[in-house]
Amino acid sequence: MRCLKFALLTIAVAGLAPRSLRAQIAAKDACPRPAPGAIVAEPADLRSVHGELNVHFSFRSEVDASGATRYCYVAQNGEESPTLRVHPGDTLIISLKNEMAAEEKKSNASAKGTGATMPSMTHHEAAGSCAGGGVMAAYATNLHFHGLAIPPKCHQDEVLSTSVLASDAPYEYRVQIPANQPPGLYWYHPHLHGFSKVQVLGGASGALIIEGIERANPALADLPERVIVIRDQDLLNPNAAPAQTGEAAPAIVLDPDGDARNTGSGTGKPAKDLSVNFVPVPYPNYEHAVIQGKAGEKQLWRILNASAITYLNLQMLWNGLPQDFGVVALDGVPINANGQGRGIVYENHAGVPPGGRAEFVVTLPAEGVKAELLTRSVNTGAGGENDPVRPLASIVGSKNAPALQSKLAAAPEPLPKSNLPWLGSVQPAHERRLYFTEKLQDPNDPNSPTTFYITVEGQQPVAFDPNSSTPNIVVRQGDVEDWYIENRTQELHAFHIHQIHFMLTEWFGVTVNEPFLRDVINVPFWDGKTKKYPSVKLRMDFRDPAIVGVFPYHCHLLEHEDGGMMGLVRVEPSEAMRATIQNPQNTAGSATQQP
Repeated sequence: MRCLKFALLTIAVAGLAPRSLRAQIAAKDACPRPAPGAIVAEPADLRSVHGELNVHFSFRSEVDASGATRYCYVAQNGEESPTLRVHPGDTLIISLKNEMAAEEKKSNASAKGTGATMPSMTHHEAAGSCAGGGVMAAYATNLHFHGLAIPPKCHQDEVLSTSVLASDAPYEYRVQIPANQPPGLYWYHPHLHGFSKVQVLGGASGALIIEGIERANPALADLPERVIVIRDQDLLNPNAAPAQTGEAAPAIVLDPDGDARNTGSGTGKPAKDLSVNFVPVPYPNYEHAVIQGKAGEKQLWRILNASAITYLNLQMLWNGLPQDFGVVALDGVPINANGQGRGIVYENHAGVPPGGRAEFVVTLPAEGVKAELLTRSVNTGAGGENDPVRPLASIVGSKNAPALQSKLAAAPEPLPKSNLPWLGSVQPAHERRLYFTEKLQDPNDPNSPTTFYITVEGQQPVAFDPNSSTPNIVVRQGDVEDWYIENRTQELHAFHIHQIHFMLTEWFGVTVNEPFLRDVINVPFWDGKTKKYPSVKLRMDFRDPAIVGVFPYHCHLLEHEDGGMMGLVRVEPSEAMRATIQNPQNTAGSATQQP
């Protein structure tokens, strides 16, 4: 009850106050955040109307009382990080204005004071490929629409050269949501190479929902839905000792970034704090955020791990006992998308890597039940950060709790079937092998900065160069390929590729039967002894004609991506597509992507 009473005192800050008051609070702070122990408010919804959603985003930053820099997207109505809701086929228009004037002045002053030169424009911008500045620097930003199968082109989902400066006019993103985009949970965040981690860690992220999941899975019809965005942030109490548990606290070892290394015990100081819809749950006392809901109500929870480096392993306990929940979608794609699998898979915990999403059905506890949402420990390897067991939120069931703001359609019309074979049944055109490695800049100093690599077998390990547009891999649109991703490091990595989804077919050499599509996957760490490196085998889907162009693949631990663990793939038009381009009158129906 103490947490709940404290939360009621902070109700306005938590976002449950009237929107006019929330706008007043926002006017005082560039990126306002709730206090620990607050009630978890739902992000505001911005919905498409007549097939279009038009949003103006101000990208802002501020330094909080602890000295950490916050970043945020603020919509024209004053709402921070709203959930964007669109339907397949809709047009999403975002006007992005960079309002980090203080950051630009500070960066320029710093450069002048040290005699340093500011970063030059990238090769892409010098070639005139995309507008928006082209500079990769702390005072620039851009937008990435994680998981959407949209063109990697200017003003759509191009992140390699697009950078918006505070001196620029608003930069317009105009995105046509594919008519065959699977309905589910996606998200938006900055993807500025070298600065992705700091901006996402500062809170710059939000959910994007493609409506209609109940059309893919009628069992979800009429369910209330709750959007939960879990973010990480720098520790509020970095010098605090772990709370007493009756056992000796493990020794704290820091990595070159100052983050706590994996203790191997499931306990100890975490690398980062976590928050639930911006309500912080800080180390060491982990004062719970509070999720309120109608007692006994069945809901669809849509959970996004928008962390920069933190892995989650979500679990719910009712009076200390693990509870089953029904997983219905991963990374935006319903798990029955192949038309063959079960629509609901019941689990009592779910691993969600950075950038990943899980959507599941949960029945809320009865009144008086002590219930909580927590993350179990994740073993990230000897070289990884520490992600211990820790609570996230108390779940309070009440007959008088307010209704959720969104509800799925009660009588959904079924989604049309794909005209493409299921990805798992397609014979791959090529096999490729890639591997993760790391290298200390000073081999004699274990705390020296690390360079991170993701390398195609047969090529030399090279950190990603933002000034180069040369792809590491060239594929043909229309093909399906098998990629083996191997981990030759002693820390866990999360493989992600833009524009497409893939299917896991092997885990460490063992065939798995998981007919689910993903866009982020964990690659197990090497123990430093075994002769065979851990690996995953992925069935990659390059059949969608919309994805022709150049786009990245990388580790979704953003300090690894910023540190060089990224490569480029170029998808070239198929022969049929080339013929259509050369003869526009020949517009025979093109293939659509398997959902």
